[in-house]
Amino acid sequence: MEKNDQLFMQLLYMFHTSAMQGLGKIADPTGQLNRNMEHVSQTIDLMVMLKEKTKGNISEDIEKMLDGMLLDLRLNYVDEKSKTPEKVEEKQKKKPKSTKKKTKKKKK
Repeated sequence: MEKNDQLFMQLLYMFHTSAMQGLGKIADPTGQLNRNMEHVSQTIDLMVMLKEKTKGNISEDIEKMLDGMLLDLRLNYVDEKSKTPEKVEEKQKKKPKSTKKKTKKKKK
């Protein structure tokens, strides 16, 4: 496999992973599950654009992989969108900030 094919696949996997985190299906790097449906929608749109712009310039295997990722993301998006109204997402975004006070280190 050519280096550019590998890099393109890596880019697709990055988008897919990011979208799955936005769906709350997998934890983000901090270990938390968060939902951001707008981010997921934008990521799906980006992947569709990549598919259209690369049509005829990528291998059949990569195109099938991209199609599979898009199908997976779209099905999960619809599933998550039907579970919870958008109001719950707004509440999640407006979580109260921690009231924990920061302590200053004393200089010696």
